Amino acid sequence: MPPPPSSTKALNAILPLIASGQPYEAHQKARTFASRYSKSGAYDVAIDVLYQSATELFKGGHLGSGTDLSQFLIEVYELKDEKVTEESRGLFSFFPDVEVARSQLEPTARLTQLISLAGAKGTWRKTLIDRSIAWSAKYGQYATGDPGLHGFIGDLFYKEQYFIGAEPHLLASGSRDSAKTLANMLFAWSRNGAEPSIYASKGVIPYLLSGNILAARSFLSQFLSLLISARPSVLATPNPVVLTASGSETTSPDELFLTTEPVLNFLQLVIRTCQRAKNAGAQAKQAQEAW
Repeated sequence: MPPPPSSTKALNAILPLIASGQPYEAHQKARTFASRYSKSGAYDVAIDVLYQSATELFKGGHLGSGTDLSQFLIEVYELKDEKVTEESRGLFSFFPDVEVARSQLEPTARLTQLISLAGAKGTWRKTLIDRSIAWSAKYGQYATGDPGLHGFIGDLFYKEQYFIGAEPHLLASGSRDSAKTLANMLFAWSRNGAEPSIYASKGVIPYLLSGNILAARSFLSQFLSLLISARPSVLATPNPVVLTASGSETTSPDELFLTTEPVLNFLQLVIRTCQRAKNAGAQAKQAQEAW
């Protein structure tokens, strides 16, 4: 009985070519081996060949070849009916900067690591991101794409100060970390609080419309903290107003900061209204639905 297929033979033929300055030959061999393995049903072997080869091509600066093999990897995912997992997608973690992200690659975390290596030049990374999001929407639990993948991309764009690109991904992620990152970004985008109401609304309203009250609270709490530190005069009263904890999802005291910006006061009240209505009866929920 023949031994089970392994990626070792293929990688021993591919990786030295990259190291010796023959990326085109390595790229073609990787496609040939991966096609052969996937056609025989050895999907995991094909995936490993494509991932390892794409990683080394990206590291060598061969972005087009790396992107092509990364897209081929996603095609094999689909042939295998691969679901979104921490291994197939990659770990959802926030790196302090892009270079650290590239130096701390996990060997089993695939798409996020390939996206990190693709770099910001040209359209290669966008092509890979769009393909990855589409796969995660089809084979994950979320129609708009996997929240972890969105969070990773949004944070990556934020660190690169690509705010327009980061915003939709951080909103789609909806995690606490993504909400705080969005607050940091929109505060900086607002010229450090010069126009706080508009930029605070850009975070709170989309989160509430998607029903993510916790993200809306996390976002506004972080945004207000930054604003008050930068502009203490924005406070209308020195001390926050403490509300009762009835209907709250948290055990900590619920505080409102009365500011000189009416929209900021409104946003705080809207969040509390939606939060309390979520745990109340049908009549109370009318306020949340009317919003």
